Amino acid sequence: MNLTRSAWMAALLTALIAPVATAVAGEQIVPVQNCTWCHGTSAQGYAMAPRLAGQRPAYLETQLNSFREHFRDAPLSKQYMWSATAALGPQAARDLAAYFSTIPPRAANDGNTNLATMGRTIYMNGIPDANIAACYACHGPNAEGIRDIPRLGGLSRFYLKARLEQWGQGYHSVPGSPMPLVARPLASAEIEALASYLSFVK
Repeated sequence: MNLTRSAWMAALLTALIAPVATAVAGEQIVPVQNCTWCHGTSAQGYAMAPRLAGQRPAYLETQLNSFREHFRDAPLSKQYMWSATAALGPQAARDLAAYFSTIPPRAANDGNTNLATMGRTIYMNGIPDANIAACYACHGPNAEGIRDIPRLGGLSRFYLKARLEQWGQGYHSVPGSPMPLVARPLASAEIEALASYLSFVK
């Protein structure tokens, strides 16, 4: 039977991290399959569950810990991710993050093409009149992310829009994140444009 690279890596990771879970006292690993039920078998995500493929490993690790510690508190986080990460120890989170970061990502391409140019302008230049900095300063010129700052390129428009709206409503992601302050001044049309543009970035 021929396995795809992603399937082979998933099987290999499960085999590799199983001993880790027993070697580290009190830790249990959430199998990769548990993640792919919501994030897709190739980790490309769906509208409500973001793409994990190609995401920054440091960001994924930080977010998994934030879910487990109940700091990331948006409604779907509470409903799904708090329980999904309840038994996930630090090493297991690191292993999962490293695995998903190796999967080649694909752009969602689900944005409004008519808004992409406006979204790119906001991403690259910010909105000076509203004191909103350019997104690329933290997320990179190609929205690829830096260290524990996430890759935004190619994420679903629906997901990106929801996250920006949630930050504007005061929900959290990790301690010290500037995103609630950044997102609060954004108008609905500006959020839609940003999310649309980023969905097409490869």
